[in-house]
Amino acid sequence: MPFSSYVAIGDSFTEGVGDDLPDGTVRGWADLVARGLALASTGTVTYANLAIRGRLLDPIATTQMDAAIALAPALISINGGGNDIMRPRVSIAAVANQLLAAVDSATGAGIHVVLASGANPTRHLPLGASIEKRGDLLALAVRDRLPRDGVTWVDNWADVELAQLRYWSVDKLHLNSAGHARVAGNVLAALGVPILAPHGEDGDIPRPRTSAYWRTYVLPWIGRRLTGRSSGDNREPKSATLQPVVIA
Repeated sequence: MPFSSYVAIGDSFTEGVGDDLPDGTVRGWADLVARGLALASTGTVTYANLAIRGRLLDPIATTQMDAAIALAPALISINGGGNDIMRPRVSIAAVANQLLAAVDSATGAGIHVVLASGANPTRHLPLGASIEKRGDLLALAVRDRLPRDGVTWVDNWADVELAQLRYWSVDKLHLNSAGHARVAGNVLAALGVPILAPHGEDGDIPRPRTSAYWRTYVLPWIGRRLTGRSSGDNREPKSATLQPVVIA
């Protein structure tokens, strides 16, 4: 499928958190997909990434999706709901309904949609079993309403290889560069693009002791949830307008 323009929306998964570059910015699977589309094209491919870390599904499905549709791209990718299922209370049916309604708004505008589930980090997280149960239910609720015209489903949640710790960053919640590269490969393969994403760096990274891990990552995360704050507060999208993809 030739796509000359691509907009990604979502949360930290799509922003690229965990795939850190030397200059302090993040790359991520959506950037790698844009690069793959550009490599497979004979013309210019433009790309924007509206994803912001910490976002719940509602602003993704409304504010971000409206902005993405306004850019009139050939392709939109959407992922969301991962932060919702980590909240104390959540309606899985409501999350699935809102996610599919957002997809329908894009396809109704004549835009092809990549609907991508997040990867499954739960086997390495505190209280991971309860989160995994919710993630399984959300993935099932979405799968049961597919296929859909104009939609490519990429089921990263069911990627058993991707669940291995070597694909996750030191916080165990976000993918590392190897994990983002694998997701990009999943997306490009689903789109039929014969360009593989570059391999990420080796995922076998040094990891802190349990006490340091809780102090550095888990307790601050819990604190934000208890106070209603988000890691994405006051952040803007890393690329809000369609720009040509530069292949280094």
